[in-house]
Amino acid sequence: MGSNPWTDPDPKPGAFDAELATIDPAHVEVHEGDPDAKLRILISIEGEDAKRLERIAEAQGKKPGDVVADLLRDAEQVG
Repeated sequence: MGSNPWTDPDPKPGAFDAELATIDPAHVEVHEGDPDAKLRILISIEGEDAKRLERIAEAQGKKPGDVVADLLRDAEQVG
């Protein structure tokens, strides 16, 4: 079976080149990057996972969002 860049894990560089080539340049805006920019990610955790996150955050004296941010930082160091 062939690869599918829309559903395969970890798309590779160039995986979306054909789709990007179809975008009308009139609908594209280029902006300089901002090294101080922040990205907010909204996640939904329910049931036992939500309770688990609350327990971990409480035990560490942190907010649940800070626990998730720590997990992301730790995962980046491992990878």
